[in-house]
Amino acid sequence: MCRVVDLRQAVLAKNDACAVELREHLAARGTAEVNLLSSPGSGKTALLELLLARAVAGGVTVAAVTADLATENDARRLARAGAPVQQVLTDGLCHLEAGMLRERLDGWLPRDTRVLFVENVGNLVCPASYDLGESLRIVLGSVTEGEDKPLKYPTAFGLAHLVVITKTDIAEAVEFDAAAFHRNVRQVNPGVPVLETSARTGAGVDELLALILGVADGAPVHRPVLARQHERYLHHHHGDEDGHTHDGGEDGHSHEHPAAAPIPVPGAADAT
Repeated sequence: MCRVVDLRQAVLAKNDACAVELREHLAARGTAEVNLLSSPGSGKTALLELLLARAVAGGVTVAAVTADLATENDARRLARAGAPVQQVLTDGLCHLEAGMLRERLDGWLPRDTRVLFVENVGNLVCPASYDLGESLRIVLGSVTEGEDKPLKYPTAFGLAHLVVITKTDIAEAVEFDAAAFHRNVRQVNPGVPVLETSARTGAGVDELLALILGVADGAPVHRPVLARQHERYLHHHHGDEDGHTHDGGEDGHSHEHPAAAPIPVPGAADAT
Protein backbone atom coordinates (compact mmCIF):
# COMPACT_ATOMS: atom_id res chain seq x y z
CA MET A 1 0.00 0.00 0.00
CA CYS A 2 1.41 3.39 -1.00
CA ARG A 3 1.95 6.04 1.64
CA VAL A 4 1.04 9.57 0.61
CA VAL A 5 3.53 12.19 1.77
CA ASP A 6 2.86 15.92 1.59
CA LEU A 7 6.18 17.14 0.26
CA ARG A 8 5.28 20.74 0.96
CA GLN A 9 4.93 20.04 4.66
CA ALA A 10 8.06 17.90 4.64
CA VAL A 11 10.12 20.72 3.11
CA LEU A 12 8.89 23.27 5.63
CA ALA A 13 9.20 20.88 8.56
CA LYS A 14 12.87 20.30 7.76
CA ASN A 15 13.48 24.02 7.36
CA ASP A 16 11.62 24.88 10.57
CA ALA A 17 13.62 22.37 12.59
CA CYS A 18 16.85 23.86 11.29
CA ALA A 19 15.55 27.40 11.95
CA VAL A 20 14.79 26.54 15.57
CA GLU A 21 18.31 25.19 16.05
CA LEU A 22 19.83 28.25 14.36
CA ARG A 23 17.74 30.65 16.46
CA GLU A 24 18.86 28.91 19.65
CA HIS A 25 22.48 28.86 18.49
CA LEU A 26 22.52 32.57 17.69
CA ALA A 27 20.71 33.48 20.93
CA ALA A 28 23.27 31.51 22.95
CA ARG A 29 26.09 33.53 21.43
CA GLY A 30 24.26 36.85 21.83
CA THR A 31 23.62 37.49 18.12
CA ALA A 32 20.33 38.83 16.76
CA GLU A 33 19.50 37.93 13.18
CA VAL A 34 17.61 40.38 10.97
CA ASN A 35 15.96 38.95 7.85
CA LEU A 36 15.45 41.56 5.09
CA LEU A 37 12.85 40.78 2.40
CA SER A 38 11.83 42.83 -0.62
CA SER A 39 11.28 42.84 -4.36
CA PRO A 40 14.27 43.32 -6.66
CA GLY A 41 15.18 46.98 -7.05
CA SER A 42 13.60 48.15 -3.80
CA GLY A 43 16.85 49.67 -2.55
CA LYS A 44 17.47 46.91 0.00
CA THR A 45 21.21 46.67 -0.67
CA ALA A 46 21.71 50.44 -0.58
CA LEU A 47 19.88 50.70 2.75
CA LEU A 48 21.78 47.75 4.22
CA GLU A 49 25.12 49.22 3.15
CA LEU A 50 24.27 52.43 5.00
CA LEU A 51 23.08 50.53 8.09
CA LEU A 52 26.32 48.55 8.18
CA ALA A 53 28.45 51.66 7.74
CA ARG A 54 26.69 53.52 10.55
CA ALA A 55 26.87 50.51 12.84
CA VAL A 56 30.59 50.10 12.19
CA ALA A 57 31.15 53.84 12.74
CA GLY A 58 29.31 53.55 16.04
CA GLY A 59 31.39 50.63 17.23
CA VAL A 60 28.60 48.07 16.85
CA THR A 61 29.80 44.63 15.78
CA VAL A 62 27.70 43.60 12.79
CA ALA A 63 27.98 41.16 9.90
CA ALA A 64 25.95 40.43 6.80
CA VAL A 65 25.02 37.53 4.54
CA THR A 66 23.53 38.34 1.17
CA ALA A 67 21.75 35.83 -1.05
CA ASP A 68 21.38 35.95 -4.82
CA LEU A 69 20.72 33.56 -7.68
CA ALA A 70 24.02 34.55 -9.25
CA THR A 71 27.00 36.98 -8.95
CA GLU A 72 28.73 38.29 -5.84
CA ASN A 73 28.05 41.92 -6.71
CA ASP A 74 26.06 42.68 -3.56
CA ALA A 75 28.65 41.12 -1.24
CA ARG A 76 31.40 43.25 -2.77
CA ARG A 77 29.22 46.32 -2.45
CA LEU A 78 28.29 45.67 1.19
CA ALA A 79 31.90 44.95 2.14
CA ARG A 80 32.66 48.63 1.48
CA ALA A 81 30.94 49.39 4.79
CA GLY A 82 33.76 47.68 6.69
CA ALA A 83 31.72 44.81 8.13
CA PRO A 84 32.33 41.08 7.53
CA VAL A 85 30.19 39.93 4.59
CA GLN A 86 29.45 36.56 3.00
CA GLN A 87 27.63 35.74 -0.23
CA VAL A 88 25.25 32.81 -0.68
CA LEU A 89 24.58 31.77 -4.27
CA THR A 90 21.30 29.85 -4.45
CA ASP A 91 22.00 28.49 -7.95
CA GLY A 92 18.53 29.31 -9.26
CA LEU A 93 16.56 28.77 -6.04
CA CYS A 94 14.27 31.75 -5.44
CA HIS A 95 14.68 31.83 -1.66
CA LEU A 96 17.17 31.26 1.13
CA GLU A 97 16.65 28.37 3.55
CA ALA A 98 17.76 27.97 7.15
CA GLY A 99 20.12 25.10 6.33
CA MET A 100 21.84 27.11 3.62
CA LEU A 101 22.32 30.00 6.01
CA ARG A 102 23.61 27.80 8.84
CA GLU A 103 26.13 26.19 6.49
CA ARG A 104 27.42 29.60 5.44
CA LEU A 105 27.73 30.81 9.04
CA ASP A 106 29.61 27.76 10.34
CA GLY A 107 33.20 28.67 11.04
CA TRP A 108 32.79 32.22 9.69
CA LEU A 109 30.52 34.40 11.85
CA PRO A 110 32.72 36.46 14.20
CA ARG A 111 32.18 35.48 17.82
CA ASP A 112 31.25 38.95 19.08
CA THR A 113 28.69 39.74 16.33
CA ARG A 114 25.79 41.65 17.87
CA VAL A 115 23.60 41.81 14.76
CA LEU A 116 23.65 39.54 11.72
CA PHE A 117 21.86 41.03 8.72
CA VAL A 118 20.55 38.57 6.13
CA GLU A 119 19.68 40.07 2.76
CA ASN A 120 17.28 37.54 1.28
CA VAL A 121 16.82 36.86 -2.42
CA GLY A 122 14.88 39.68 -4.10
CA ASN A 123 11.41 38.15 -4.12
CA LEU A 124 8.25 38.78 -2.08
CA VAL A 125 6.71 35.34 -2.64
CA CYS A 126 9.11 32.46 -2.00
CA PRO A 127 11.19 33.86 0.90
CA ALA A 128 8.07 34.67 2.93
CA SER A 129 7.49 30.96 3.56
CA TYR A 130 10.85 30.22 5.11
CA ASP A 131 11.85 30.92 8.70
CA LEU A 132 15.58 31.62 8.85
CA GLY A 133 15.88 31.66 12.63
CA GLU A 134 15.56 35.45 12.67
CA SER A 135 14.84 37.66 15.65
CA LEU A 136 13.41 40.36 13.40
CA ARG A 137 11.81 40.11 9.94
CA ILE A 138 11.76 43.38 8.00
CA VAL A 139 9.84 43.70 4.75
CA LEU A 140 10.75 46.63 2.51
CA GLY A 141 8.64 48.35 -0.11
CA SER A 142 9.88 51.22 -2.25
CA VAL A 143 7.83 54.22 -3.30
CA THR A 144 8.40 53.21 -6.93
CA GLU A 145 6.53 49.93 -6.46
CA GLY A 146 3.12 51.43 -5.73
CA GLU A 147 0.84 51.62 -2.73
CA ASP A 148 -0.87 48.26 -3.29
CA LYS A 149 2.20 46.03 -2.75
CA PRO A 150 1.00 44.91 0.73
CA LEU A 151 -2.31 43.76 -0.76
CA LYS A 152 -0.60 41.95 -3.62
CA TYR A 153 1.81 40.16 -1.29
CA PRO A 154 -0.18 39.67 1.93
CA THR A 155 1.94 36.78 3.20
CA ALA A 156 5.20 38.71 3.05
CA PHE A 157 3.79 41.88 4.58
CA GLY A 158 1.45 39.96 6.88
CA LEU A 159 4.35 38.16 8.59
CA ALA A 160 6.57 41.21 8.97
CA HIS A 161 7.68 42.42 12.38
CA LEU A 162 8.52 45.77 10.80
CA VAL A 163 7.74 47.35 7.42
CA VAL A 164 10.17 49.85 5.89
CA ILE A 165 9.38 52.23 3.04
CA THR A 166 12.44 53.02 0.92
CA LYS A 167 13.40 55.76 -1.55
CA THR A 168 11.16 58.34 0.10
CA ASP A 169 13.33 61.12 -1.36
CA ILE A 170 11.60 60.51 -4.72
CA ALA A 171 8.11 59.89 -3.33
CA GLU A 172 6.74 63.16 -4.67
CA ALA A 173 8.21 62.62 -8.12
CA VAL A 174 6.51 59.21 -8.48
CA GLU A 175 3.29 60.46 -6.82
CA PHE A 176 3.52 57.89 -4.03
CA ASP A 177 0.47 57.92 -1.74
CA ALA A 178 1.98 57.22 1.67
CA ALA A 179 -1.38 57.26 3.45
CA ALA A 180 -2.74 54.60 1.11
CA PHE A 181 0.36 52.43 1.63
CA HIS A 182 0.04 52.67 5.42
CA ARG A 183 -3.65 51.82 5.13
CA ASN A 184 -2.91 48.75 3.02
CA VAL A 185 -0.21 47.56 5.42
CA ARG A 186 -2.63 47.83 8.34
CA GLN A 187 -5.17 45.77 6.40
CA VAL A 188 -2.85 42.74 6.16
CA ASN A 189 -0.86 43.26 9.37
CA PRO A 190 -2.66 45.42 11.95
CA GLY A 191 -0.36 47.24 14.34
CA VAL A 192 2.91 46.56 12.54
CA PRO A 193 5.31 49.51 12.77
CA VAL A 194 6.03 51.28 9.46
CA LEU A 195 9.20 53.35 9.06
CA GLU A 196 9.99 55.66 6.15
CA THR A 197 13.61 55.81 4.96
CA SER A 198 15.90 57.10 2.25
CA ALA A 199 19.36 55.66 1.67
CA ARG A 200 20.20 58.70 -0.45
CA THR A 201 19.44 61.34 2.21
CA GLY A 202 19.85 59.11 5.27
CA ALA A 203 16.34 59.89 6.50
CA GLY A 204 15.07 57.31 8.98
CA VAL A 205 18.25 55.22 8.90
CA ASP A 206 19.43 56.05 12.42
CA GLU A 207 15.94 55.37 13.75
CA LEU A 208 15.90 52.01 11.95
CA LEU A 209 19.29 51.06 13.34
CA ALA A 210 18.15 52.02 16.84
CA LEU A 211 15.08 49.80 16.51
CA ILE A 212 17.24 46.89 15.35
CA LEU A 213 19.70 47.33 18.21
CA GLY A 214 16.79 47.49 20.62
CA VAL A 215 15.62 44.08 19.42
CA ALA A 216 19.19 42.80 19.76
CA ASP A 217 19.07 43.95 23.39
CA GLY A 218 15.84 42.06 24.02
CA ALA A 219 13.11 44.58 23.20
CA PRO A 220 9.86 42.85 22.20
CA VAL A 221 8.84 42.96 18.57
CA HIS A 222 5.46 43.25 16.92
CA ARG A 223 3.76 39.86 16.74
CA PRO A 224 2.00 39.52 13.37
CA VAL A 225 -1.65 38.51 13.36
CA LEU A 226 -0.85 35.75 10.86
CA ALA A 227 1.55 34.22 13.36
CA ARG A 228 -1.00 34.40 16.17
CA GLN A 229 -3.71 32.73 14.12
CA HIS A 230 -1.86 29.43 13.81
CA GLU A 231 -0.32 27.20 16.44
CA ARG A 232 1.50 25.11 13.88
CA TYR A 233 4.14 26.27 11.44
CA LEU A 234 2.78 24.22 8.58
CA HIS A 235 -0.43 24.90 6.71
CA HIS A 236 -2.48 22.26 4.93
CA HIS A 237 -3.49 24.46 2.05
CA HIS A 238 -2.13 26.95 -0.47
CA GLY A 239 -3.07 30.56 -0.84
CA ASP A 240 -3.37 31.99 -4.34
CA GLU A 241 -0.17 33.93 -3.82
CA ASP A 242 2.03 31.02 -2.77
CA GLY A 243 0.44 28.18 -4.69
CA HIS A 244 2.10 28.90 -7.99
CA THR A 245 4.27 26.76 -10.20
CA HIS A 246 7.44 27.92 -11.91
CA ASP A 247 8.38 26.47 -15.27
CA GLY A 248 11.94 27.59 -15.69
CA GLY A 249 11.99 31.33 -16.34
CA GLU A 250 14.61 33.48 -14.70
CA ASP A 251 14.92 31.15 -11.73
CA GLY A 252 15.47 28.12 -13.96
CA HIS A 253 13.53 25.84 -11.63
CA SER A 254 10.12 24.27 -11.48
CA HIS A 255 8.31 23.73 -8.20
CA GLU A 256 5.31 24.66 -6.10
CA HIS A 257 5.86 26.79 -3.03
CA PRO A 258 4.42 25.68 0.29
CA ALA A 259 2.13 28.03 2.16
CA ALA A 260 3.85 30.40 4.53
CA ALA A 261 4.59 29.29 8.05
CA PRO A 262 4.12 31.68 10.96
CA ILE A 263 7.33 32.92 12.49
CA PRO A 264 8.02 32.30 16.17
CA VAL A 265 8.83 35.60 17.85
CA PRO A 266 11.31 35.02 20.68
CA GLY A 267 10.21 36.66 23.91
CA ALA A 268 7.55 38.78 22.27
CA ALA A 269 4.26 39.60 23.86
CA ASP A 270 1.03 39.77 21.87
CA ALA A 271 1.00 43.54 22.16
CA THR A 272 1.22 45.46 18.92
